[in-house]
Amino acid sequence: MRALIVEDNRDICGNIAEYLERHHYILDFAYDGTSALQLALSNSFDVIVLDLMLPRMDGLSVCQKLRDEAELETPILMLTARDTLDDKLKGFTAGADDYLSKPFELQELHARLQALYKRSHRKATNLLTVGDLRLNRSTLQVHRAGRHIDITPAGIRLLQRVMEAAPSVVSRDELETLLWADERPDGDALRSHMYKLRQVIDRPFDNALIHTVHRIGYRIAEEPE
Repeated sequence: MRALIVEDNRDICGNIAEYLERHHYILDFAYDGTSALQLALSNSFDVIVLDLMLPRMDGLSVCQKLRDEAELETPILMLTARDTLDDKLKGFTAGADDYLSKPFELQELHARLQALYKRSHRKATNLLTVGDLRLNRSTLQVHRAGRHIDITPAGIRLLQRVMEAAPSVVSRDELETLLWADERPDGDALRSHMYKLRQVIDRPFDNALIHTVHRIGYRIAEEPE
C-alpha cells in the first residue's frame, strides 16, 4: 500500500515510518499543507494521513481542496490532537473518511488504514488513474494534476478505453470501431480525434501521457516504451 503521511512533527513521522514500513507500506512524507497538496495531486496514493494543524495550509483546507477542486477520492484519515465533536464534524464535512486523535497507537493507525484501503478498493472500479491523470467513469469527469479538463464525448470514449487498457496498446481498429462501428468516415478521422485529445491532456503539462505506436494504435502511460 502506498501512503502519504502529512505531519509536521518529524518524530511522529519517524515512528509511523518505522512501524508501517515493517508492514510493507511505501511511504511519502509532507511536512506542510502546500507540499501535501502538491504531492497528493501529482502522485497516486492508496491512503492519506493528514494532520489538522500544519504550516502554510491547515489540514482542513488541504482536504477541502482535494475533495472539492480536484475531486480526489483517495481515503483521508485526519490525524489531530483536537478531538472535540465539533472538530471531528468539521473534518468529516471537509471530506475526511476517518479521524484518529493524538496520542494514538500505531497498531490502531495501521488497522484504520487497512480498513480505509479495503473500503476504497471496492469503489476503485469507477476511477481510472494513470500518473496524475484521473477519469471517473461514473461522472465522466477528467482531472490532471488537480486541474479539471473539458473533453468532447468522443474524446472521453477514447480516453476511457486507452486508460482501461493502460499501459497496453489499443489498436486503431478497436478505437475506430468504438467511435463509428461499421460506418467509419473517410480519411484519418481517428488521428484528428487523438490530436484534439492530446491538446487538452498533454499539451498544458510537462510530460506526455498519450503515445502513438506506429501503424498499430495508441497507449497511455507515464513513460513511452
